[in-house]
Amino acid sequence: MRRYPENHMPAFLSSLSIGLAVGAVALAVSACALLAPLPEPRDVAQRLSAFPTDGLPLDGAVTVHWSARQIPFIEAESDGDAAFALGLVHAHLRLGQMATMRMIAQGRVSEMIGPLGVDIDHGLRTLDYGRAAPEIEQGMDEATRLWVQRFVDGINHYQDTARELPHDFDVLGLERERWTVDDVFAMGRLAGTDVNWLVWADLLPLRARDGWDELWARLVEGSAVSVAGDGGDGDIARAQRWLGGLSKSGSNSLAVAAHRTDTGGALMANDPHLGIMVPNVWLIAGVKSPSYHAVGLMAPGLPIFAIGRNPHIAWGGTNMRAASSDLYDVSHVPASDIAERSESIDVRWWFDSDVTVRETRWGPIVSDVPLLADMELPPLALKWTGHDASDEIGAMLAVSRARDFEEFRAAFDGFAVPGQNMLYADRDGNIGRVLAVWLPGREGPPADVAIDPAGHDASWGAMRTAADLPYSYNPQAGYLVSANDRPPETSIPVGYFFSRDDRVERMHALIEAEAAVGVETLKAIQQDVYMSSSVALRDLFIVKLDALGMTAAADTDGKEAIAQLRDWDGEYRADSVGPVAFEQFRAGFTTSFYALLYGDDDGEAFASVGRRTALLHEDIAAAGEETLRSALAAGLAAAAEGLDSFANWGEMHRLSLAHPLSNVPLIGGRYEFAEAGVGGSSETLMKTAHQASGERHNVSYGANARHISDMTDPDENYFVLLGGQDGWFNSTTILDQWELWRRGGYVRVPLTLSDVRASFPHVLSLKN
Repeated sequence: MRRYPENHMPAFLSSLSIGLAVGAVALAVSACALLAPLPEPRDVAQRLSAFPTDGLPLDGAVTVHWSARQIPFIEAESDGDAAFALGLVHAHLRLGQMATMRMIAQGRVSEMIGPLGVDIDHGLRTLDYGRAAPEIEQGMDEATRLWVQRFVDGINHYQDTARELPHDFDVLGLERERWTVDDVFAMGRLAGTDVNWLVWADLLPLRARDGWDELWARLVEGSAVSVAGDGGDGDIARAQRWLGGLSKSGSNSLAVAAHRTDTGGALMANDPHLGIMVPNVWLIAGVKSPSYHAVGLMAPGLPIFAIGRNPHIAWGGTNMRAASSDLYDVSHVPASDIAERSESIDVRWWFDSDVTVRETRWGPIVSDVPLLADMELPPLALKWTGHDASDEIGAMLAVSRARDFEEFRAAFDGFAVPGQNMLYADRDGNIGRVLAVWLPGREGPPADVAIDPAGHDASWGAMRTAADLPYSYNPQAGYLVSANDRPPETSIPVGYFFSRDDRVERMHALIEAEAAVGVETLKAIQQDVYMSSSVALRDLFIVKLDALGMTAAADTDGKEAIAQLRDWDGEYRADSVGPVAFEQFRAGFTTSFYALLYGDDDGEAFASVGRRTALLHEDIAAAGEETLRSALAAGLAAAAEGLDSFANWGEMHRLSLAHPLSNVPLIGGRYEFAEAGVGGSSETLMKTAHQASGERHNVSYGANARHISDMTDPDENYFVLLGGQDGWFNSTTILDQWELWRRGGYVRVPLTLSDVRASFPHVLSLKN
């Protein structure tokens, strides 16, 4: 069987990013692009001098207040003007990033990286993220349509009038191409990529092995598959530098009711877990217009506050791991029922290329995508709710306007992808949770990762929305936590593959330990690095080593490694040596264990799923003594040999801040900005995900932003980005929050105009 790298991204998505990394070689053809000089260093005042203030298509007065960290707050007399100014702001801060993401969403990577992008674009054209865009626009109400159009108008005005375009344009060959509302919808669908595709990518190679049916049943029933975007230093890590930030696949969210806090009001805390890159995949902003008054986190190029607050409520969420897709085996579908279309791909530095995309009534045949085609799969069609029209932008705009839980819950009726556990807190001390998703009315889990389309159409014809699913309001416990865990029981399956319970159980424990929860409690929770599943596995290893007499028989180095395991407190602190010994032992054990059970090739593929799941405990319990003894010996040897490799976890576990252009040969070093050892691990509250390895590795996925709001005071809102606000190279605010993030600091972002005016030193008055 073919071997696959650990935790590879879904084939039809990872090819995109791998190609961007490998395809960087093609950039060498264009020396002018590669050697384009970086901009000169610029402070906030210099950066804001490029912001347009005159000759703008405005109906009234608009003021943009800017903090010293280049965080904007827009004050406008009309909603349309507010949206236009918001488009200006997004383009000013992140135009290069937005233009690149638009090209990806449209399947035009070859226009940036050359011939090696053709297979990538084939996959993206097959997925067709913009497929539902015309229908989405048609279904919007007039106010939402106007908001999106004016946002796009702002982007276009900035791009049209900019005297200097971002550095990314030169290197990637980008043009001043007009933006449309369809572009916004396509980027929204890209951000809504179904995280179940990550699971499928791990599982598809395993379908040919004996015992697949049993394994599938165990995975679905136990929800034991990790879908976190771990990565090492190879192609997959490079892939995640591009794609890790695109899908809303992780996060922690916590709401505490007034009677459990020391402030006398409700508290809200959120930390999304996404890709680690520069610029950050979020920006912080605020707006005040007749209909909107909010501060929060926004994805560049999308005109909504995904996380934030208004004067009445605060909101945040985590990915639900919703079952929003099915893979259909269409082997028996007649050729006459399969449509074909030709897609013409423009290729930088090379001849253009034509590819064929096949469609069925269930969706595109994704097994035709080049990287998947190598797996010798049957023809597989993708059915995804994201290919149908829904209105996530309208839903989130309604959330931004909501004044109570009833309005908050009603807002999500049009929200389909990506399924979110949305948490709520309000100024009256109430808290709540809504399952924001559209789901097919399935009766139970599928019999396989790829299913027969016969009999399954009915479930997709009985779509359920947030109004049909359970919600929570003011639970007796006085708090709600969410961390991609299994949601409350529902009449239909919500999903099958959830995160382990480490993070949600840890939040419960830390809240229950406090007589009254305060803002400082929430800050500590967001910095917490304890991982209970690692402690449980460590304890199991120790028990087995002792029971088999291997502890007593170990040599000096082996005994020292075992002592480090025993003494470890389960905290992945940067200055701790315990995590080093544990991760080295686990990596050596797991690799050996599954190779012994299934052979080298199948073992490697299986371990990519099993080593992060509860299945490992079950498999150890079922293993024979000889197998277990051999695997334990391999783990102990790895930990003993690694005693002198790293002084602490921070030396082994590294976080690098770099632009994706850092993958370009020869010149990539100038796009690497910072590196440090950090605490945390793949399922700690301060998530810094990594591959299961005993070697030095880089974090590529994790807590890249944080938010806390105290609902007793509209101005007590705290945010921090891993990196900074600006996407302009050599800006003083591209990395100015890096050290703040490292030491657990925050930026206070007020909501009231009086506080904004008093604390934001840079003011731009916009006029027509």
